Amino acid sequence: MESEDLVKQELEELLKQLGKKQRFESSVLALKSLLQSSYPSASPSLRQSFYSVICRVATVLKTRYTAPGFWNAGLGLFELAYLLVSEPSEKEHLKACIAQAREHLHLEDNPSLQASQLADNQAHRGYLFEGHLTVDPEPPQPQWLVQSNLLTTAATLFAAESSQASAENGTTQEDAANILQDLINRLEEVVPLMVDEGTVAPRAPPASKEVVAKLPVITLTEEILATLGKDAECAICRENLILNDKMQELPCKHTFHPPCLKPWLDEHNSCPICRYELQTDDHAYESWKEREKEAEEERKGAENAIRGGEYMYV
Repeated sequence: MESEDLVKQELEELLKQLGKKQRFESSVLALKSLLQSSYPSASPSLRQSFYSVICRVATVLKTRYTAPGFWNAGLGLFELAYLLVSEPSEKEHLKACIAQAREHLHLEDNPSLQASQLADNQAHRGYLFEGHLTVDPEPPQPQWLVQSNLLTTAATLFAAESSQASAENGTTQEDAANILQDLINRLEEVVPLMVDEGTVAPRAPPASKEVVAKLPVITLTEEILATLGKDAECAICRENLILNDKMQELPCKHTFHPPCLKPWLDEHNSCPICRYELQTDDHAYESWKEREKEAEEERKGAENAIRGGEYMYV
Protein backbone atom coordinates (compact mmCIF):
# COMPACT_ATOMS: atom_id res chain seq x y z
CA MET A 1 0.00 0.00 0.00
CA GLU A 2 1.45 3.36 -1.02
CA SER A 3 1.81 6.00 1.62
CA GLU A 4 -0.42 9.02 1.37
CA ASP A 5 2.58 11.21 0.56
CA LEU A 6 3.33 9.12 -2.50
CA VAL A 7 -0.30 9.22 -3.58
CA LYS A 8 -0.33 13.02 -3.23
CA GLN A 9 2.82 13.19 -5.36
CA GLU A 10 1.12 11.10 -8.02
CA LEU A 11 -1.92 13.37 -7.91
CA GLU A 12 0.27 16.46 -8.34
CA GLU A 13 1.99 14.89 -11.35
CA LEU A 14 -1.33 13.88 -12.92
CA LEU A 15 -2.65 17.41 -12.35
CA LYS A 16 0.26 18.76 -14.42
CA GLN A 17 -0.36 16.23 -17.21
CA LEU A 18 -4.01 17.27 -17.55
CA GLY A 19 -2.88 20.46 -19.26
CA LYS A 20 -1.22 18.52 -22.09
CA LYS A 21 -3.63 17.37 -24.77
CA GLN A 22 -1.52 14.34 -25.76
CA ARG A 23 -1.48 13.11 -22.15
CA PHE A 24 -4.97 14.10 -21.03
CA GLU A 25 -6.81 10.83 -21.70
CA SER A 26 -4.08 8.58 -20.26
CA SER A 27 -3.84 10.86 -17.20
CA VAL A 28 -7.60 10.61 -16.57
CA LEU A 29 -7.43 6.81 -16.82
CA ALA A 30 -4.47 6.74 -14.41
CA LEU A 31 -6.38 9.02 -12.03
CA LYS A 32 -9.39 6.72 -12.18
CA SER A 33 -7.22 3.71 -11.31
CA LEU A 34 -5.55 5.57 -8.44
CA LEU A 35 -8.95 6.75 -7.18
CA GLN A 36 -10.29 3.20 -7.08
CA SER A 37 -7.28 1.79 -5.25
CA SER A 38 -6.52 4.59 -2.77
CA TYR A 39 -9.69 6.60 -2.08
CA PRO A 40 -11.59 4.10 0.12
CA SER A 41 -8.83 4.07 2.77
CA ALA A 42 -7.71 7.69 2.29
CA SER A 43 -7.70 10.35 4.98
CA PRO A 44 -10.04 13.37 4.67
CA SER A 45 -7.11 15.49 3.46
CA LEU A 46 -6.21 13.04 0.69
CA ARG A 47 -9.85 12.68 -0.30
CA GLN A 48 -10.05 16.44 -0.73
CA SER A 49 -6.94 16.30 -2.95
CA PHE A 50 -8.62 13.65 -5.11
CA TYR A 51 -11.76 15.76 -5.41
CA SER A 52 -9.76 18.86 -6.41
CA VAL A 53 -8.03 17.01 -9.26
CA ILE A 54 -11.36 15.56 -10.44
CA CYS A 55 -12.81 19.08 -10.49
CA ARG A 56 -9.83 20.14 -12.60
CA VAL A 57 -10.64 17.37 -15.09
CA ALA A 58 -14.19 18.72 -15.36
CA THR A 59 -12.93 22.28 -15.90
CA VAL A 60 -10.45 21.24 -18.61
CA LEU A 61 -13.14 19.28 -20.46
CA LYS A 62 -15.62 22.16 -20.34
CA THR A 63 -13.16 24.81 -21.54
CA ARG A 64 -10.82 23.02 -23.94
CA TYR A 65 -11.87 19.71 -25.43
CA THR A 66 -14.72 18.35 -27.54
CA ALA A 67 -13.29 14.97 -28.62
CA PRO A 68 -15.61 12.07 -27.60
CA GLY A 69 -12.68 9.98 -26.32
CA PHE A 70 -11.74 12.66 -23.79
CA TRP A 71 -15.32 13.04 -22.58
CA ASN A 72 -15.76 9.26 -22.32
CA ALA A 73 -12.69 9.07 -20.09
CA GLY A 74 -14.03 11.94 -17.97
CA LEU A 75 -17.46 10.31 -17.70
CA GLY A 76 -15.94 7.08 -16.37
CA LEU A 77 -13.97 9.05 -13.78
CA PHE A 78 -17.00 11.08 -12.66
CA GLU A 79 -19.17 7.96 -12.31
CA LEU A 80 -16.56 6.18 -10.18
CA ALA A 81 -16.05 9.25 -8.00
CA TYR A 82 -19.83 9.60 -7.56
CA LEU A 83 -19.96 6.10 -6.10
CA LEU A 84 -17.05 6.72 -3.74
CA VAL A 85 -17.60 10.22 -2.30
CA SER A 86 -19.88 10.76 0.66
CA GLU A 87 -20.09 14.55 0.97
CA PRO A 88 -23.52 15.71 -0.35
CA SER A 89 -22.08 18.83 -2.04
CA GLU A 90 -19.40 16.80 -3.82
CA LYS A 91 -21.95 14.21 -4.87
CA GLU A 92 -24.23 16.89 -6.30
CA HIS A 93 -21.38 18.48 -8.25
CA LEU A 94 -20.28 15.13 -9.68
CA LYS A 95 -23.87 14.39 -10.67
CA ALA A 96 -23.88 17.65 -12.67
CA CYS A 97 -20.56 16.70 -14.29
CA ILE A 98 -21.98 13.30 -15.29
CA ALA A 99 -25.09 14.92 -16.76
CA GLN A 100 -23.00 17.34 -18.81
CA ALA A 101 -20.73 14.55 -20.06
CA ARG A 102 -23.68 12.40 -21.06
CA GLU A 103 -25.26 15.36 -22.84
CA HIS A 104 -22.01 16.06 -24.71
CA LEU A 105 -21.81 12.41 -25.77
CA HIS A 106 -25.53 12.37 -26.74
CA LEU A 107 -26.29 9.56 -24.27
CA GLU A 108 -29.72 9.04 -22.76
CA ASP A 109 -30.11 10.74 -19.42
CA ASN A 110 -29.96 8.24 -16.58
CA PRO A 111 -29.48 9.85 -13.18
CA SER A 112 -29.29 6.56 -11.26
CA LEU A 113 -25.74 5.27 -11.20
CA GLN A 114 -25.63 1.52 -10.68
CA ALA A 115 -22.61 -0.65 -9.97
CA SER A 116 -23.22 -2.48 -13.22
CA GLN A 117 -22.48 0.72 -15.14
CA LEU A 118 -19.19 1.04 -13.31
CA ALA A 119 -18.28 -2.56 -14.17
CA ASP A 120 -18.96 -1.85 -17.83
CA ASN A 121 -16.70 1.18 -17.74
CA GLN A 122 -13.93 -0.87 -16.16
CA ALA A 123 -14.05 -3.65 -18.74
CA HIS A 124 -11.40 -1.78 -20.83
CA ARG A 125 -12.78 -3.15 -24.08
CA GLY A 126 -11.40 -0.31 -26.17
CA TYR A 127 -9.65 0.33 -29.45
CA LEU A 128 -6.24 1.64 -30.42
CA PHE A 129 -6.10 5.23 -31.64
CA GLU A 130 -2.85 7.10 -32.31
CA GLY A 131 -0.92 4.40 -30.48
CA HIS A 132 -2.84 4.27 -27.18
CA LEU A 133 -5.84 2.40 -25.84
CA THR A 134 -8.98 4.49 -25.48
CA VAL A 135 -12.15 3.84 -23.51
CA ASP A 136 -15.53 2.59 -24.76
CA PRO A 137 -17.34 3.33 -26.93
CA GLU A 138 -15.52 4.02 -30.17
CA PRO A 139 -16.37 7.59 -31.28
CA PRO A 140 -18.42 8.01 -34.46
CA GLN A 141 -16.62 8.51 -37.73
CA PRO A 142 -15.83 12.17 -38.50
CA GLN A 143 -18.26 13.84 -40.88
CA TRP A 144 -15.63 14.29 -43.59
CA LEU A 145 -15.12 10.51 -43.64
CA VAL A 146 -18.89 9.85 -43.71
CA GLN A 147 -19.24 12.23 -46.63
CA SER A 148 -16.29 10.68 -48.45
CA ASN A 149 -17.72 7.17 -48.00
CA LEU A 150 -21.14 8.25 -49.26
CA LEU A 151 -19.68 9.90 -52.34
CA THR A 152 -17.45 6.88 -53.04
CA THR A 153 -20.42 4.54 -52.71
CA ALA A 154 -22.54 6.72 -54.98
CA ALA A 155 -19.79 6.81 -57.61
CA THR A 156 -19.38 3.01 -57.40
CA LEU A 157 -23.11 2.45 -57.81
CA PHE A 158 -23.18 4.81 -60.77
CA ALA A 159 -20.32 2.98 -62.45
CA ALA A 160 -21.90 -0.43 -61.78
CA GLU A 161 -25.29 0.61 -63.11
CA SER A 162 -23.70 2.19 -66.18
CA SER A 163 -21.75 -1.00 -66.87
CA GLN A 164 -24.84 -3.18 -66.41
CA ALA A 165 -26.93 -0.98 -68.68
CA SER A 166 -24.25 -1.07 -71.37
CA ALA A 167 -24.28 -4.85 -71.35
CA GLU A 168 -28.00 -4.95 -72.12
CA ASN A 169 -28.69 -4.17 -75.79
CA GLY A 170 -26.87 -0.84 -75.53
CA THR A 171 -27.61 2.15 -73.34
CA THR A 172 -30.07 4.72 -74.58
CA GLN A 173 -29.98 8.39 -73.69
CA GLU A 174 -33.10 7.84 -71.58
CA ASP A 175 -31.37 5.08 -69.60
CA ALA A 176 -28.37 7.33 -68.95
CA ALA A 177 -30.64 10.15 -67.82
CA ASN A 178 -32.44 7.80 -65.38
CA ILE A 179 -29.12 6.62 -63.90
CA LEU A 180 -27.91 10.20 -63.50
CA GLN A 181 -31.19 11.22 -61.81
CA ASP A 182 -30.88 8.25 -59.43
CA LEU A 183 -27.39 9.36 -58.48
CA ILE A 184 -28.60 12.93 -57.88
CA ASN A 185 -31.37 11.60 -55.61
CA ARG A 186 -28.83 9.70 -53.53
CA LEU A 187 -26.64 12.76 -53.23
CA GLU A 188 -29.50 14.47 -51.40
CA GLU A 189 -28.31 12.52 -48.36
CA VAL A 190 -24.81 13.92 -48.73
CA VAL A 191 -25.43 17.59 -49.51
CA PRO A 192 -27.13 18.45 -46.16
CA LEU A 193 -24.20 16.91 -44.33
CA MET A 194 -21.74 18.99 -46.32
CA VAL A 195 -23.75 22.16 -45.74
CA ASP A 196 -24.09 21.49 -42.01
CA GLU A 197 -20.42 20.60 -41.63
CA GLY A 198 -19.10 23.59 -43.50
CA THR A 199 -18.62 26.57 -41.24
CA VAL A 200 -17.89 30.06 -42.49
CA ALA A 201 -14.89 31.63 -40.83
CA PRO A 202 -15.90 34.75 -38.91
CA ARG A 203 -14.32 38.05 -39.87
CA ALA A 204 -11.13 38.56 -37.90
CA PRO A 205 -11.49 41.34 -35.30
CA PRO A 206 -8.71 43.85 -34.50
CA ALA A 207 -5.74 42.82 -32.40
CA SER A 208 -6.03 43.12 -28.64
CA LYS A 209 -5.24 46.66 -27.41
CA GLU A 210 -3.25 45.22 -24.52
CA VAL A 211 -1.19 42.98 -26.81
CA VAL A 212 -0.46 45.87 -29.19
CA ALA A 213 0.58 48.12 -26.32
CA LYS A 214 3.14 45.53 -25.20
CA LEU A 215 4.76 45.07 -28.63
CA PRO A 216 8.47 45.95 -28.33
CA VAL A 217 9.90 48.99 -30.12
CA ILE A 218 13.48 48.74 -31.33
CA THR A 219 15.89 51.35 -32.65
CA LEU A 220 17.66 50.47 -35.90
CA THR A 221 21.41 50.33 -35.48
CA GLU A 222 24.05 50.01 -38.19
CA GLU A 223 24.35 46.32 -37.33
CA ILE A 224 20.61 45.73 -37.73
CA LEU A 225 20.50 47.68 -41.01
CA ALA A 226 23.41 45.66 -42.33
CA THR A 227 21.51 42.47 -41.52
CA LEU A 228 18.31 43.75 -43.16
CA GLY A 229 20.12 44.94 -46.30
CA LYS A 230 20.47 48.34 -47.92
CA ASP A 231 17.08 48.12 -49.66
CA ALA A 232 15.14 47.28 -46.47
CA GLU A 233 11.86 49.14 -46.17
CA CYS A 234 8.71 49.34 -44.07
CA ALA A 235 6.26 47.01 -45.78
CA ILE A 236 3.34 49.37 -45.10
CA CYS A 237 4.61 52.84 -46.12
CA ARG A 238 7.33 51.46 -48.46
CA GLU A 239 9.90 53.98 -47.21
CA ASN A 240 13.51 52.83 -46.91
CA LEU A 241 14.73 52.25 -43.37
CA ILE A 242 17.44 54.53 -42.02
CA LEU A 243 19.68 54.64 -38.98
CA ASN A 244 17.89 55.29 -35.66
CA ASP A 245 14.44 54.57 -37.09
CA LYS A 246 12.00 53.36 -34.42
CA MET A 247 10.42 50.06 -35.43
CA GLN A 248 7.69 48.03 -33.74
CA GLU A 249 8.35 44.28 -33.76
CA LEU A 250 5.66 41.61 -34.03
CA PRO A 251 6.12 38.11 -32.53
CA CYS A 252 6.91 36.84 -36.05
CA LYS A 253 9.95 39.23 -36.00
CA HIS A 254 8.66 41.45 -38.83
CA THR A 255 9.09 45.15 -38.03
CA PHE A 256 7.17 48.27 -39.05
CA HIS A 257 7.08 51.97 -38.24
CA PRO A 258 4.75 52.32 -35.21
CA PRO A 259 2.61 55.04 -36.91
CA CYS A 260 2.22 52.71 -39.90
CA LEU A 261 1.42 49.58 -37.90
CA LYS A 262 -1.16 51.10 -35.54
CA PRO A 263 -3.88 51.83 -38.17
CA TRP A 264 -3.38 48.34 -39.57
CA LEU A 265 -3.79 46.62 -36.18
CA ASP A 266 -6.80 48.84 -35.42
CA GLU A 267 -8.61 46.88 -38.15
CA HIS A 268 -6.70 43.59 -38.40
CA ASN A 269 -5.13 41.06 -36.02
CA SER A 270 -2.40 39.73 -38.29
CA CYS A 271 1.05 40.62 -39.60
CA PRO A 272 0.79 42.47 -42.96
CA ILE A 273 3.55 40.22 -44.36
CA CYS A 274 3.13 36.66 -43.08
CA ARG A 275 -0.41 36.83 -41.59
CA TYR A 276 0.77 35.68 -38.14
CA GLU A 277 -2.24 36.30 -35.89
CA LEU A 278 -2.14 38.25 -32.66
CA GLN A 279 -4.59 37.60 -29.85
CA THR A 280 -7.83 39.60 -29.98
CA ASP A 281 -10.28 40.89 -27.37
CA ASP A 282 -13.11 39.02 -29.07
CA HIS A 283 -13.92 35.97 -26.92
CA ALA A 284 -16.18 34.40 -29.56
CA TYR A 285 -13.48 34.63 -32.22
CA GLU A 286 -10.82 33.18 -29.92
CA SER A 287 -13.15 30.30 -29.02
CA TRP A 288 -13.77 29.67 -32.73
CA LYS A 289 -10.01 29.55 -33.37
CA GLU A 290 -9.55 27.04 -30.55
CA ARG A 291 -12.36 24.84 -31.89
CA GLU A 292 -10.89 25.00 -35.40
CA LYS A 293 -7.48 24.02 -34.05
CA GLU A 294 -8.91 21.04 -32.17
CA ALA A 295 -10.99 20.01 -35.20
CA GLU A 296 -7.90 20.14 -37.43
CA GLU A 297 -5.94 18.01 -34.95
CA GLU A 298 -8.81 15.50 -34.86
CA ARG A 299 -8.97 15.38 -38.67
CA LYS A 300 -5.22 14.81 -38.95
CA GLY A 301 -5.33 12.18 -36.20
CA ALA A 302 -8.20 10.35 -37.88
CA GLU A 303 -6.49 10.47 -41.28
CA ASN A 304 -3.25 9.14 -39.81
CA ALA A 305 -5.06 6.41 -37.89
CA ILE A 306 -6.97 5.25 -40.98
CA ARG A 307 -3.88 5.49 -43.17
CA GLY A 308 -1.84 3.53 -40.64
CA GLY A 309 -4.58 1.01 -39.78
CA GLU A 310 -4.69 1.99 -36.11
CA TYR A 311 -8.46 1.60 -35.67
CA MET A 312 -8.23 -1.92 -34.27
CA TYR A 313 -10.35 -3.66 -31.65
CA VAL A 314 -8.56 -5.48 -28.83
